[in-house]
Amino acid sequence: MATVNFLYRSKKSYAPLTVRLLFRHDNVDHVFGCRSEIFVEKSVFDLLKSKSRDAEVRHLQTQLMGRLDPLQQHIIKAFNGISPDEVDKQWLQFVVNEFHNPEPEKDDRVVHWIKNIIDGANTRDNSKGGIGLSKGRVTSWKRLLDLFKEYSKSKKYKVHEMNVMRFKDFRNWLINDMEYSATYATKKLSDLKTAIREAKGEGIEVSADFDKLPTKQTSAYDDDMDVITLSEKEIESIENLELENEALINARKWLILACYTGQRGEVLTKRLIEDSFVKRGSDLVIRIVQKKGNKPVQIPVLPKVREIYDNGLPYTLSTQKLNQHFKTLGRLAGINQQVMGRLEEYDNPKGKRGVKKMRMKWEYISTHIGRRTFATNHYGEIPTPIIMAVTGHKKEATFLRYINKSDDSHIDTFLGYYQKKELKKRKEPQLEIVKSKSN
Repeated sequence: MATVNFLYRSKKSYAPLTVRLLFRHDNVDHVFGCRSEIFVEKSVFDLLKSKSRDAEVRHLQTQLMGRLDPLQQHIIKAFNGISPDEVDKQWLQFVVNEFHNPEPEKDDRVVHWIKNIIDGANTRDNSKGGIGLSKGRVTSWKRLLDLFKEYSKSKKYKVHEMNVMRFKDFRNWLINDMEYSATYATKKLSDLKTAIREAKGEGIEVSADFDKLPTKQTSAYDDDMDVITLSEKEIESIENLELENEALINARKWLILACYTGQRGEVLTKRLIEDSFVKRGSDLVIRIVQKKGNKPVQIPVLPKVREIYDNGLPYTLSTQKLNQHFKTLGRLAGINQQVMGRLEEYDNPKGKRGVKKMRMKWEYISTHIGRRTFATNHYGEIPTPIIMAVTGHKKEATFLRYINKSDDSHIDTFLGYYQKKELKKRKEPQLEIVKSKSN
């Protein structure tokens, strides 16, 4: 049994009290002392032993004990939690300091941990191996924060409350109430789990079924993704337009460059400059570093690209403006085929949403259509790894999903095997058994 008492061991009239811990272990008495941070006047401390019935004295005694009792209980609780062999002066001082300077309790609200990622975005590791999240990722995290607040309403969900059932409810709310696509909802759930995982790493309690939270890794491309591209005939119809508007003439150059270089919009408009064209023997190649993945690529300068280069590259403008001009070019060229696709619509009561339905093909033309057009139009004509070297895809499976193709390389192998088998069967000599006549 341990005892804690307090001593006034200073000659000053106002000083911190000394804490003394006394206990007996293995028939040996132990006494350890250390300084506390409880400052009192000596005259007040002396009143502790007074048995006066004076109301003011009793009041001062009660006030002082109200300051001493919590520290006393804290020390006794700590002492009961370890072996007496571990107790010494340093241990006592640590326990006293812990009482006076406790670590602030960590916030276990879900919104706190989402906001924690947003606030520290500039120092977080990113997917490119660098430091700092992109503006787009920060925006995505802010959107998750807004959505979770809207979902939670007045309820302040704690990290440990986010179990499988709660995650599924949040997903259903995103899809059914907010009318987001399943892919978008899954990405938000994946980000939410990341925030909870960070909280767990900082010692915050999580749900018992944390590892089963339904946040499967989403593919960059949906199973039902609509790959909309321009055929060579449609590109020619845009090339043959009689245009007088300088902005549209300039935009047409960018569209042709996109379709015959296979690069994303921002790479085209910001990194495809005259210095990007480099001599390679009698030919030209384009050397640029793709923004996504920070990957350097070399692009062959195809005839239509060379023609634009020789006549002068287009001037730069924002991808938003370029997308508007591309749609105008498609409409003027009569690219009116009805196709299924997803576009963001702004007249939804719940705000901007991606809506999938049949529309005229020109409505989907944007800077990204050039990249898919390049990949699709060359697929089957040029070896896939060669196309991937230009588009920057690392895995063939990802590339095939990107252009909505399945890997059919096994088909030829099987058909070839059975064709050879049938041919071999035909070439085998056929033996006929002839019965001899008996005399």
